[in-house]
Amino acid sequence: MFDLVKTQLGRLRIIGFAEGVSFLVLLAIAMPLKYFFGLPETVRVVGMAHGLLFVLYVLLVIQVKIEHGWSFKKMLLALLASLVPFGTFWADAKLFR
Repeated sequence: MFDLVKTQLGRLRIIGFAEGVSFLVLLAIAMPLKYFFGLPETVRVVGMAHGLLFVLYVLLVIQVKIEHGWSFKKMLLALLASLVPFGTFWADAKLFR
């Protein structure tokens, strides 16, 4: 785990995992709590964390594209993966290794 922090690609993989988990928590836990149980603060907290992780993910994808010379298509796939549930996990397995 600590070896991942040493490289830009490793940091992207960590943030990608965290962004994917936060997206799933937002969709599967926070949203139902808001709409079925009247707890809007859950979406506020989880949504803010997810938003921060999303921005970090996008910035890291751009940095890794520049550093590793990724094609525009690969960068676009990595960015689109963040918009789909489980997408960042797919990106980690198919694009980042």
